[in-house]
Amino acid sequence: MILLQVSNIKLNINQDEQNAYKKALKTAGISEQEVKKWKILKYSVDARNKSQISKVYSIGLYVESYHKSRKNVLAIQEEKYYSYKLSGNKPMNHRPIVIGFGPAGMFAAYLLAMNGFAPIIIERGDTVENRSRIVEEFWENGELNLNCNVQFGEGGAGTFSDGKLNTGIKDKENRIRFVLETFVKFGANERILYDAKPHIGTDVLKKIVSNMRKYIIEKGGTFYFNTSLADISYNNNKLCKIHLSNHKVIETDICILAIGHSARDTFHMLYEKGVHMEQKPFALGVRIEHKQTMINKSQYGFEDGRLGAANYKLTYKTSKNRGVYSFCMCPGGYVVDSSSEDNGKVVNGMSYSKRDGCNANSAMVVTVTSDDFCNHHPLAGIAYQRELENRAYELGEGKIPVQIYSDFKNNVSTTKLGSIIPQIKGKYKLTNLNTIFPKYIVEALIEGIDYFGKKIDGFSNEDVVLSAVETRTSSPVRIIRNDDFETNIAGLMPAGEGAGYAGGITSAAIDGMKMFEQIAKTYQPQKELL
Repeated sequence: MILLQVSNIKLNINQDEQNAYKKALKTAGISEQEVKKWKILKYSVDARNKSQISKVYSIGLYVESYHKSRKNVLAIQEEKYYSYKLSGNKPMNHRPIVIGFGPAGMFAAYLLAMNGFAPIIIERGDTVENRSRIVEEFWENGELNLNCNVQFGEGGAGTFSDGKLNTGIKDKENRIRFVLETFVKFGANERILYDAKPHIGTDVLKKIVSNMRKYIIEKGGTFYFNTSLADISYNNNKLCKIHLSNHKVIETDICILAIGHSARDTFHMLYEKGVHMEQKPFALGVRIEHKQTMINKSQYGFEDGRLGAANYKLTYKTSKNRGVYSFCMCPGGYVVDSSSEDNGKVVNGMSYSKRDGCNANSAMVVTVTSDDFCNHHPLAGIAYQRELENRAYELGEGKIPVQIYSDFKNNVSTTKLGSIIPQIKGKYKLTNLNTIFPKYIVEALIEGIDYFGKKIDGFSNEDVVLSAVETRTSSPVRIIRNDDFETNIAGLMPAGEGAGYAGGITSAAIDGMKMFEQIAKTYQPQKELL
């Protein structure tokens, strides 16, 4: 069977995938009877010309044979899929441990379980079902659970996000496709397989996480929820035991550290135990909200959602050579209280699968380095984040501090909102965000937002809503690992966004896959360990 990849099929916005299929037949010069099956390979929207917006498809046609030469038609004799080899022959004396069940931990554990390694998964938060209830209660009454919140719990921080799956990493091994197909296997819409900007939505992502956990258990995996990594033991720079918060001690050869970017106590413990780590540049700032209809109008030329809720991605370098950019843009989404420590306030963004909220929001952040806080200690970035989070908490009196943009520019407290009503999960308070940030952050945000107002009409309007503080865009720490994905302590394998090797759900999942691949080429599963 040959796959014909028919690309660059442009349709008007009122046409659908059936029209794309018929146009693909015409482009390839074949009849419908010759096609055994077909599928959408890629879909995007070309909105560069607002007067003639196009839907752009690539269609896959499966045929028995094809000998023509046509423009935009590529005959693929054999499709490429993700593959790996179980080539390890070293006995594994103990079951592998996975710390954290965010995307990196999920995919490492999933592949380990699938291939008979029976992993033990340690998750400091609760199951996604219980976690959802706990988080909703926090948004309602403000009572924070330090170990189960938007940052901690089954599914990781990405569970309460937009569930965006696009990534810019290179992927010759077809791992991205495997990640997407796995999400579809466990409950995602098949659209993510071909959408140029795939997303799941927090409501669907929760179901996927639960289904993956159930599969791993069926394959011999064991979960410890409401349990965190308290300590590690090693001999001759080789990991031998992990110590848990429930006082349980587990012997192991391998421990994958998929701890997430907010596990600050774990970073400190690992540093004290001599694990090598270093600072990593990161970014921080605010969440910015606009009416979704305004973003639709600017991006598509019309306010309604016939092409779905429009998104944007913005970058700028200020006159002082500092980067300002949008991050984790949530069309039709909500700003959420993502705090994970007492006396600290953190915001993030979240969308449901339908993206049908009134507002669009995104992080509007400024790049920072150790030169900004004059401290080159590996964990100094964490201290800097915490300082701003504490200021936000004090300013908002335990609530999310909020300000309209004109007041932010004029350095005066907001007392009245304009036409944009904040869509926030959690309680908020009108105030002056200037008091949270150092001068260079404020100046960069203002210069950047004003510039973006020239790119998107209305972006810098007076009543645009800002909320603070967005500090958890990425980990400020990188746990150093070698070519075998291990730290200076053999058997300890840092992975994912928290360890400093990924940025987003898909890239973190892929990093977790790499952990499995390394284990699979070194060790063989030991059935007697089950």
